[in-house]
Amino acid sequence: MASQVKKNRTRRRGGFSLLELLAVVTILGIIAVVVIPRISVSANTAKTNAHKQNVSEINSAVERWYFEKGSYPAKDLSDIGADANYFPNSLPTNPLTGAKYTLDANNRAQ
Repeated sequence: MASQVKKNRTRRRGGFSLLELLAVVTILGIIAVVVIPRISVSANTAKTNAHKQNVSEINSAVERWYFEKGSYPAKDLSDIGADANYFPNSLPTNPLTGAKYTLDANNRAQ
């Protein structure tokens, strides 16, 4: 008879209790609250850094264009973008806005 009772007790444990599931969900929620804002900040920082690098590269290319050709490229950068010597993979786009880069009144990329 004692072995029958012991056998029933061991069989009864088949899944997780509601309290265990609640604890796991709570822990996952806390982790999500901490991690998700950091990921979004990291993505924005990466886009800002990529934008700064693109502007720097475009400004360098514009200066080279001026010294080689004697004039500045078009304000929409269509001529320098078409020249594979300057941008073999075409002009980059602004990662923050998705817009194309152009030159301002001082012939600097914006």
